[in-house]
Amino acid sequence: MRAALIRTVRGFTPQFGPGIFLAETAVVIGDVVMGAQCSVWYNAVVRGDVHCIRIGDRVNIQDGAVLHATFEKCGLTIGNDVSIGHNAIVHGCTIQDKVLIGMGAIVMDQAVIGTGSVIAAGAVVLQNTTVEPGSLMAGVPAKRIGAVSKDLSEGEIERIANNYLKYAGWFKEQP
Repeated sequence: MRAALIRTVRGFTPQFGPGIFLAETAVVIGDVVMGAQCSVWYNAVVRGDVHCIRIGDRVNIQDGAVLHATFEKCGLTIGNDVSIGHNAIVHGCTIQDKVLIGMGAIVMDQAVIGTGSVIAAGAVVLQNTTVEPGSLMAGVPAKRIGAVSKDLSEGEIERIANNYLKYAGWFKEQP
């Protein structure tokens, strides 16, 4: 079985907390610091070649997602208990704690996604947008369509984050 591609660039080598899972086709490059119990899934790319990427604990970066930044301008910061959905693009922004970025969503440079928010599948959060904590955002460009309910928070944000901890455990058990 082959290992994920982990590469040093410009003198920066990715650093990982304990209990992480990196799929065999995941790519993590450069100035990346990832916390405990994170997972980077198949064909996901975390590219810290042009600026720093800082990722908290229990973050799942799902299949095909791309995390990047802007050279000499803005890094990428992701809090704790965040789910980045399949094929999402998260670029040079700040994602606070307990956020769900839906499948195929795009979050652009210098956007700030507040704690407990959901960015719906396919939404595009434009550059310099500030999303209030607990917001449900959808559309192109993304607009606030309401508050994240307790059911949405527990049924999606928390459920998905917890499920990915479980899924990663399945793969860690393999020889």
